[in-house]
Amino acid sequence: MRLTWTLVPRDGGTEISQRLTFTGPSAPVARAVVGALLENDARVCFARLAELAGIDPPATALTAVIAGGTGALGRHIAADLTCRGHRVIILTRRRDPGLPFEQREWDGKSVANWVDALRNPGPAAVVNLAGKLVDCRPSERNIAELRRSRVDSTRALVEAAASLVRPIDHWVQASTTAIWSDAGENRCTETTPVPTGLPQMTGVAEPWERAFEGANAAHSTILRTSIVLDPQAPALKRLGQLTKAGLGGRVGPGDQWFSWIHVEDWLAIVRAALGLDPQVTLPDGILVAATDFPVRNRELMAALRRHLRRPPAPPTPTAILKLGAVVLRSDPALGLTGRHATSEVLRRSGFTFRFPTLDEALTDLLPRRH
Repeated sequence: MRLTWTLVPRDGGTEISQRLTFTGPSAPVARAVVGALLENDARVCFARLAELAGIDPPATALTAVIAGGTGALGRHIAADLTCRGHRVIILTRRRDPGLPFEQREWDGKSVANWVDALRNPGPAAVVNLAGKLVDCRPSERNIAELRRSRVDSTRALVEAAASLVRPIDHWVQASTTAIWSDAGENRCTETTPVPTGLPQMTGVAEPWERAFEGANAAHSTILRTSIVLDPQAPALKRLGQLTKAGLGGRVGPGDQWFSWIHVEDWLAIVRAALGLDPQVTLPDGILVAATDFPVRNRELMAALRRHLRRPPAPPTPTAILKLGAVVLRSDPALGLTGRHATSEVLRRSGFTFRFPTLDEALTDLLPRRH
């Protein structure tokens, strides 16, 4: 195994890249065990280096309060902003001593002393990612909790911001392209009307967005995010495991659309929404975080087999998927529904995707064999 760090001077700092190389007959095992440990949260490790070096953000730096900051995407954006010289404060139900960020405990529904984090003399931002994970059985109780965890946290943040003399400079409010539920062959963009959809999708996302209305923010973005491809996130991890186990065939009919985005492009969109990208100016309002090239489920599974070097696999019938979802305590609709979602706003704003196609994204995200 070889671990290589590359340091490249950039304006105002240094760009650090980490590369892990495994060779020899034991490479697959070493890559799966040791590599996963070293690769996991590499960006958080770099943020920890900044903390150990005693680097304090300048007075002009952004203070970003991140609700839901201990989740997969929250950790990414917290580390990304920290490494870029900004101050990060995470609101969390339970402190994680392993994270190199300031953390304040929050029950996800009340306005408490954490509101002081928003009273910042310099530029301030809120990134609200709080909410129960969607990978659960679609029972009435779970759907109610999915909705409550998002609506209550958003209302509390909106109430806290209302107490401020000065509006929040930038607010990124999470939402999801699943607000369109199973959109079939419809093409969904920022202006597409919201239908009457599944209660665990539209029934959660629509009140979530409504709870954000009237937020005291100078600039605000409702970020309807598609499936974020990240090796440590549930979606790609589970799909990879199924493909490696020989279950990499199409799911159900296979023609359902899969809209997606690479985690690095998602981070770049969030930075632009926070006013941190001088090359891209995004308007306020709804923004779809998805590439211009959605794929169908059969194309997704074929690409995974190709990149993981697995042979053709039989399809997974709808009945089998529903049975497996019961065993795994998951929602079969996550695999059987889809939507063709792209962003007109990003195209008009001149945003450039680093990983525009699925092949480019998987080449970057999945381990390479030598």
